[in-house]
Amino acid sequence: QVQLIESGGGVVQAGGSLRLSCKYSGSWYTASWWRQAPGKERTFVAAFKRSAGGRTYYSAAAKGRFTISRDSAENTVYLQMNSLVPDDTAVYYCAAGGTSDSGAYYYREDSYDYWGQGTQVTVSS
Repeated sequence: QVQLIESGGGVVQAGGSLRLSCKYSGSWYTASWWRQAPGKERTFVAAFKRSAGGRTYYSAAAKGRFTISRDSAENTVYLQMNSLVPDDTAVYYCAAGGTSDSGAYYYREDSYDYWGQGTQVTVSS
């Protein structure tokens, strides 16, 4: 069983930065961040695969601006978000997958068994 608790959301001006935290308990194979804008489906943002030296993956929208990382001492996965734009406004969710399928299919929502409650990020123009 994995428990996930997100924090760090808030309101920021366009061009600003935020760091989201996902405190976890339990073991996982892949951890990821997702987001859901109002009236839209939840979409993949970034993933961290525990094996293979902590390989990371990003959506096209996140690449170059966001960084996913893990602090094993703090049992926390982070999402550093820079150069934020209004289109980044969404509820951000942390997810964890317990099997190798989540590493191979990190971009699929059904690869993840555990989800946090979400944290709101609002980027004002």
